[in-house]
Amino acid sequence: MNAGNAEPQLGCLGDSAELGLGVPGVPGVSTPGLKGWYSRGYLPHCDASQILQSITFRLTDALPQDKLRQLTQEIALLPLSSQGVEQRRKIEEWMDAGMGCCALRHPRVAAVMQDTLQKFDGERYRLIAWCIMPNHVHVLIEPTTSLPKIVQSWKSYTGRWALLHNAELGLGVPGHAFWMRDYWDRYIRHERHLQSVIHYIHENPVKAGLCQTAQDWPFSSAKLQA
Repeated sequence: MNAGNAEPQLGCLGDSAELGLGVPGVPGVSTPGLKGWYSRGYLPHCDASQILQSITFRLTDALPQDKLRQLTQEIALLPLSSQGVEQRRKIEEWMDAGMGCCALRHPRVAAVMQDTLQKFDGERYRLIAWCIMPNHVHVLIEPTTSLPKIVQSWKSYTGRWALLHNAELGLGVPGHAFWMRDYWDRYIRHERHLQSVIHYIHENPVKAGLCQTAQDWPFSSAKLQA
């Protein structure tokens, strides 16, 4: 397995009320054989079928640990109600700055990642939107099986492939881990939220200054919707 290292404890990408933790009426949380709401120390996850899930995962060196520690200290000084929003904003800003080896920028690595996402579309999940950035990946799916297992299967195969071809392709991956452990997921609440998330995923390369239009980015579902 290619898990990488755990994040320092920054809190979740939204507070428990926003994510539906302990809130009755969130669909699918009691799906037989799946975990429902659970946490791996500090990131809350919802493992349930028939819920659209927006997922983000990143390379192990995409965010320097010293910056994450600095962010932890800065976030702690803010009101609790604004900590999640500011944390998301800052982390997204840093990832879009293209830190780390950015191995996903290599066309062969990005192609393997994209093929992996598409491989089990219609079997383990319904693949709705995706974008492969140089150091992180955004995916929107409707899972029909365990979400943690889906994400781990993506990471395990692509991580092994990238490390195997690290020297050959000059990827510059440091150490023996490709992906940072864990991932961020947020369930889709309504149609407006769905369209907002799809727009964000497709426009991420434009926002990061990597291309002029979303359809210009080769490893994204935006080109399919042009």
